[in-house]
Amino acid sequence: MDRGLFLAIVFLMGLGLVQIYSSSYIFAIESFNDGLFFVKKQALFILLGIALVLAFAYFSWRVLEKLMLLLWGVAAVGVVLTLIPHIGVRAGGAARWIPIASVFRFQPSELLKYMTPAVVAYLLTAKEFVELRARAVLAWLGVVAPIVLLLRQPDFGSFAIISVVVFCILFSRGLSLRYVFGGAVALGMSFYILIVRQSYRMARILAFLNPWSDPKHKGFQVIQSMLGFHAGGIIGVGLGQGQSKLFFLPEAHTDFTLSVLGEELGFVGILVVMMILGFLVLRGLQITAQARDERQKMIALGIVLTFAITTIVNAGVAMGLLPTKGLGMPFLSYGGSQLLATAVALGILLNIDRETRSGAMRSYLKV
Repeated sequence: MDRGLFLAIVFLMGLGLVQIYSSSYIFAIESFNDGLFFVKKQALFILLGIALVLAFAYFSWRVLEKLMLLLWGVAAVGVVLTLIPHIGVRAGGAARWIPIASVFRFQPSELLKYMTPAVVAYLLTAKEFVELRARAVLAWLGVVAPIVLLLRQPDFGSFAIISVVVFCILFSRGLSLRYVFGGAVALGMSFYILIVRQSYRMARILAFLNPWSDPKHKGFQVIQSMLGFHAGGIIGVGLGQGQSKLFFLPEAHTDFTLSVLGEELGFVGILVVMMILGFLVLRGLQITAQARDERQKMIALGIVLTFAITTIVNAGVAMGLLPTKGLGMPFLSYGGSQLLATAVALGILLNIDRETRSGAMRSYLKV
């Protein structure tokens, strides 16, 4: 197994736990009378996440292929269940969660983001689903349906990421340029219409362009986030010493945790964290390029792109470079669904790397 990649994953999980402790302690005391409320839950998720990384890294590929399809099915059914009254949990104006045993909220869209490339790769490499037949059309409609249903939650961020990743996978398979340009135009127009038709999305765009036009409401989070980065300077004010998390910055331990990190560890700390995240993406692209099996190559590409886009969007939002969107930073933001889904995905990436290495070794020994 690629120990460097595994150690980077474990390091980011550990850093995320420290960051959640720092950013949520005061909020947890005020809300739950327990400063370690979020830390204890995240610690359990991390232990389970490490176990999932190792398990998925060492599954046989034949078993793993079936398991990925099963997990996609679970995620797809979960998306449907979130839309059913009295089952889906609504928070912040969106119904994206399913309660499990009254202690955990499962967000199926997180798992759907990483498992959709596996289903797309399977359909693209299975002859019966490539030819234009009724069975193939139904299969592709089945893949598209839960993605479209994300807009009903609504979860435009996950919808956009999955759409872009699927488009990139199709492009990597040698899609004709006319379909590439046509698809890009259609995707762009769809995003434009979806943004314009919803007033709250348009308000986010306007707040992004000029947050100071509404500093107490729509622009409040972005302004407070940028103030946090500014206060951190080069080396930061010190771990645990930040002020933005003291009820100045909403969602300090989830969507805007990078701002708290920037205030406490400064530019140097942000640079180190982004370099480690960049290492994960770069190593993932290397694994994608080296994979010999076409299906594994597409799955690896989908996982890497999903991880990279999520990271870039969260960082861009926190720094005021992109419109506000409710996407957490992988490993650093509080949230069990995202952490466990990311752990499963990177475990699969490690498995693909192991398969590639063992295949190369077998070829070498034959020679």
